[in-house]
Amino acid sequence: MTRRMLCLALFILSGSGLYAADDTDTIRQKFIGDYELVSYFSYPAQGGEVDMNYIGRLSYDAFDNMAGLGMPRDLPERAENSSERTIGGFAYWGTVSWDVEKRIVVHHVKGSPMVPRWVGGDNVRHYAFEDGLLKLTVKDPQGRITGTLNWRKLP
Repeated sequence: MTRRMLCLALFILSGSGLYAADDTDTIRQKFIGDYELVSYFSYPAQGGEVDMNYIGRLSYDAFDNMAGLGMPRDLPERAENSSERTIGGFAYWGTVSWDVEKRIVVHHVKGSPMVPRWVGGDNVRHYAFEDGLLKLTVKDPQGRITGTLNWRKLP
Protein backbone atom coordinates (compact mmCIF):
# COMPACT_ATOMS: atom_id res chain seq x y z
CA MET A 1 0.00 0.00 0.00
CA THR A 2 2.81 2.42 0.86
CA ARG A 3 4.42 1.87 -2.53
CA ARG A 4 1.13 2.70 -4.26
CA MET A 5 0.80 5.90 -2.22
CA LEU A 6 4.35 6.92 -3.13
CA CYS A 7 3.72 6.28 -6.83
CA LEU A 8 0.46 8.23 -6.66
CA ALA A 9 2.17 11.14 -4.89
CA LEU A 10 4.95 11.22 -7.50
CA PHE A 11 2.38 11.12 -10.31
CA ILE A 12 0.45 14.04 -8.80
CA LEU A 13 3.57 16.10 -8.12
CA SER A 14 4.97 15.53 -11.60
CA GLY A 15 2.10 17.57 -13.05
CA SER A 16 2.20 20.25 -10.36
CA GLY A 17 5.18 22.24 -11.51
CA LEU A 18 7.57 20.71 -8.99
CA TYR A 19 9.98 19.92 -11.81
CA ALA A 20 9.74 23.43 -13.32
CA ALA A 21 12.15 24.66 -10.63
CA ASP A 22 14.64 22.00 -11.67
CA ASP A 23 14.24 23.04 -15.31
CA THR A 24 14.77 26.70 -14.40
CA ASP A 25 17.88 25.80 -12.39
CA THR A 26 19.23 23.79 -15.33
CA ILE A 27 18.62 26.70 -17.72
CA ARG A 28 20.09 29.20 -15.23
CA GLN A 29 23.27 27.11 -15.05
CA LYS A 30 23.43 26.95 -18.85
CA PHE A 31 23.26 30.74 -19.11
CA ILE A 32 25.93 31.52 -16.51
CA GLY A 33 29.10 32.82 -18.12
CA ASP A 34 30.51 35.37 -20.53
CA TYR A 35 29.67 35.48 -24.23
CA GLU A 36 30.94 37.22 -27.34
CA LEU A 37 28.59 38.42 -30.06
CA VAL A 38 28.89 36.33 -33.22
CA SER A 39 26.12 37.98 -35.25
CA TYR A 40 23.32 40.49 -34.91
CA PHE A 41 20.65 40.79 -37.60
CA SER A 42 17.63 43.06 -37.62
CA TYR A 43 14.48 42.48 -39.64
CA PRO A 44 12.77 45.72 -40.71
CA ALA A 45 8.97 45.84 -40.99
CA GLN A 46 9.26 46.35 -44.77
CA GLY A 47 11.10 43.01 -45.03
CA GLY A 48 14.62 41.81 -45.56
CA GLU A 49 17.51 41.20 -43.23
CA VAL A 50 20.10 43.75 -42.09
CA ASP A 51 23.49 42.65 -40.74
CA MET A 52 24.13 45.14 -37.95
CA ASN A 53 27.87 44.30 -38.04
CA TYR A 54 28.23 44.56 -34.27
CA ILE A 55 30.72 43.33 -31.71
CA GLY A 56 29.70 42.79 -28.12
CA ARG A 57 29.77 40.99 -24.81
CA LEU A 58 27.05 39.46 -22.66
CA SER A 59 27.38 38.15 -19.11
CA TYR A 60 25.13 36.22 -16.75
CA ASP A 61 26.19 35.44 -13.19
CA ALA A 62 25.08 32.92 -10.57
CA PHE A 63 23.08 35.61 -8.72
CA ASP A 64 20.64 36.30 -11.61
CA ASN A 65 22.41 39.42 -12.82
CA MET A 66 23.24 40.25 -16.42
CA ALA A 67 25.04 42.88 -18.48
CA GLY A 68 25.07 43.33 -22.24
CA LEU A 69 27.21 45.60 -24.41
CA GLY A 70 27.33 45.97 -28.16
CA MET A 71 28.52 48.46 -30.74
CA PRO A 72 28.98 48.77 -34.49
CA ARG A 73 32.39 47.47 -35.57
CA ASP A 74 33.11 50.71 -37.41
CA LEU A 75 32.28 53.02 -34.47
CA PRO A 76 35.93 53.86 -33.68
CA GLU A 77 36.54 54.79 -37.33
CA ARG A 78 33.39 56.91 -37.46
CA ALA A 79 34.43 58.68 -34.25
CA GLU A 80 37.92 59.30 -35.64
CA ASN A 81 36.42 61.00 -38.70
CA SER A 82 34.11 63.26 -36.70
CA SER A 83 34.71 66.30 -34.54
CA GLU A 84 31.50 65.49 -32.62
CA ARG A 85 31.00 62.91 -29.91
CA THR A 86 30.09 59.68 -31.70
CA ILE A 87 28.04 57.03 -29.95
CA GLY A 88 26.12 53.95 -30.98
CA GLY A 89 25.12 50.52 -29.83
CA PHE A 90 23.58 49.19 -26.66
CA ALA A 91 24.70 48.90 -23.06
CA TYR A 92 22.53 47.81 -20.16
CA TRP A 93 22.47 45.71 -17.02
CA GLY A 94 19.95 44.31 -14.60
CA THR A 95 18.53 41.14 -13.16
CA VAL A 96 17.24 38.08 -15.00
CA SER A 97 14.26 35.74 -14.83
CA TRP A 98 13.19 32.85 -17.04
CA ASP A 99 9.99 31.37 -18.40
CA VAL A 100 11.29 27.92 -19.26
CA GLU A 101 8.04 26.71 -20.82
CA LYS A 102 7.99 29.63 -23.29
CA ARG A 103 11.82 29.60 -23.66
CA ILE A 104 12.03 33.26 -22.64
CA VAL A 105 14.70 35.08 -20.67
CA VAL A 106 13.70 38.48 -19.28
CA HIS A 107 16.32 41.15 -18.65
CA HIS A 108 14.88 43.46 -15.97
CA VAL A 109 16.79 46.64 -16.85
CA LYS A 110 18.33 48.57 -13.94
CA GLY A 111 20.67 50.80 -15.98
CA SER A 112 21.00 51.74 -19.63
CA PRO A 113 23.13 54.76 -20.56
CA MET A 114 22.54 54.31 -24.31
CA VAL A 115 18.74 53.86 -24.11
CA PRO A 116 17.57 55.47 -20.85
CA ARG A 117 13.90 54.68 -21.55
CA TRP A 118 14.74 50.98 -20.99
CA VAL A 119 15.47 51.61 -17.29
CA GLY A 120 12.76 50.04 -15.17
CA GLY A 121 11.48 47.98 -18.09
CA ASP A 122 11.93 44.44 -19.31
CA ASN A 123 13.85 43.32 -22.38
CA VAL A 124 12.24 40.02 -23.34
CA ARG A 125 14.35 37.60 -25.37
CA HIS A 126 13.33 34.21 -26.76
CA TYR A 127 16.27 31.85 -26.29
CA ALA A 128 17.64 28.68 -27.81
CA PHE A 129 20.91 26.84 -27.34
CA GLU A 130 21.82 25.60 -30.83
CA ASP A 131 25.04 24.75 -32.64
CA GLY A 132 27.15 25.81 -29.65
CA LEU A 133 25.52 29.26 -29.53
CA LEU A 134 23.07 31.08 -27.30
CA LYS A 135 20.52 32.47 -29.75
CA LEU A 136 18.42 35.38 -28.51
CA THR A 137 15.47 36.53 -30.59
CA VAL A 138 13.67 39.86 -30.19
CA LYS A 139 9.99 40.10 -31.14
CA ASP A 140 7.65 43.07 -31.38
CA PRO A 141 4.29 43.09 -29.50
CA GLN A 142 2.64 41.40 -32.49
CA GLY A 143 5.13 38.51 -32.32
CA ARG A 144 7.11 39.47 -35.45
CA ILE A 145 10.86 38.78 -35.16
CA THR A 146 12.70 42.10 -35.24
CA GLY A 147 16.20 40.88 -34.37
CA THR A 148 18.42 37.91 -33.67
CA LEU A 149 21.64 37.92 -31.69
CA ASN A 150 23.92 34.88 -31.63
CA TRP A 151 26.37 34.60 -28.75
CA ARG A 152 29.31 32.19 -28.28
CA LYS A 153 30.25 31.31 -24.71
CA LEU A 154 33.81 32.24 -23.82
CA PRO A 155 36.04 29.67 -22.12
